Amino acid sequence: MAQILDGKAFAKEMEQALGQRVALLKQKTGKTPILATILVGDDPASATYVKMKGNACQRVGMDSIKVEMPKETTTEQLLAKIAELNNNPDVHGILLQHPVPSQIDERACFDTIDIKKDVDGVTCLGFGNMAMGEPAYGSCTPQGIMYLLEKYGVELSGKHAVVVGRSAILGKPMAMMLLNANCTVTICHSKTQNLADIIKQADIVVGAVGKPELIKKDWIKKGAIVVDAGFHPTENGGVGDIELSGIEEIASAYTPVPGGVGPMTINTLIRQTVESAEKSV
Repeated sequence: MAQILDGKAFAKEMEQALGQRVALLKQKTGKTPILATILVGDDPASATYVKMKGNACQRVGMDSIKVEMPKETTTEQLLAKIAELNNNPDVHGILLQHPVPSQIDERACFDTIDIKKDVDGVTCLGFGNMAMGEPAYGSCTPQGIMYLLEKYGVELSGKHAVVVGRSAILGKPMAMMLLNANCTVTICHSKTQNLADIIKQADIVVGAVGKPELIKKDWIKKGAIVVDAGFHPTENGGVGDIELSGIEEIASAYTPVPGGVGPMTINTLIRQTVESAEKSV
């Protein structure tokens, strides 16, 4: 039977360790790590994510500043708010919740975040540093996946990893992280031909495409590691990007949906904010 890569349990364990680090930082410096979250508009899913991130801050003893801006906000107004947070020495991490309304230049706003406070790993500079093996805060979902694979002792060096998806905050950084861990990496996307045949060759499959159960379980090679970074709500909970029903008979290890990758994303955000606060003293 396949090993379950339990992100929920690991995130809970990590929270205890982070809580101790926060307490130590407060004791030594009198400072509390602060994450600023920026929510533009009234998208209910985004509001839920921001709330979850705020709750995670509370659980480890951190503070969060909630910045809420109307959906009519301009790029200039958002850039000014980010600059204000960059200049606030009490703020250790800045999160701009994706997506922002269409009139805003999201990339320009991401790239205005101070590299020292880019705890969500969204800047071009942060991506470049990470890809080149220089110090950087990794994009939270792929970085969380790397922490989870490390926790369960998954051997990466020399393995063929197939990443399905090429988004700026998931597919691309995931591929670079796996490459830096000495995997041979194939990136697949909407224009890829013979997707099933490519996946059948993979030792590690990462579903990061945002389409419910696009990747079929009979495409998975016996003994492969299956990482599902997707989540799509259904009547009975939710499904990911990979067909996981019966996957335990095929894979050697897999992330469940929910409870696999999702908890690691928020946990990594908190972990990187704590790191930023530690570096700032």
